[in-house]
Amino acid sequence: MWKKACDTAARCIAEAKEYNKQRWDKTHMEPDFKEGDQVEKCSGSQTHRGNSRKHPVFPVSLLKPYFQTEEDKFPCRKKSTTPPEIVEEEDSPGPVKTIIKARKIRLDGRDQRQ
Repeated sequence: MWKKACDTAARCIAEAKEYNKQRWDKTHMEPDFKEGDQVEKCSGSQTHRGNSRKHPVFPVSLLKPYFQTEEDKFPCRKKSTTPPEIVEEEDSPGPVKTIIKARKIRLDGRDQRQ
């Protein structure tokens, strides 16, 4: 009985893998970027938690070609003439007072540890 269940599960997993591979191969298109092309990262549908940092690695599927806007389409747009000043912080935040094991987040109106 156990052997039959394992064989059935293995067969179902193999069928699911093949089905997913066929669907992926049918719709997937390789990106046509070349080395040196300007691209920009699409990040409209990504959500990140409050203080989390964005991961520096992302899939190529999030890239799209960069097109520079034409100035005649946006006549009121101001051009930046000088780069912003870099201000160095003189005051350090000071020594660490406490280290917490888990942070609290608010979900559905209740505090929960993460």
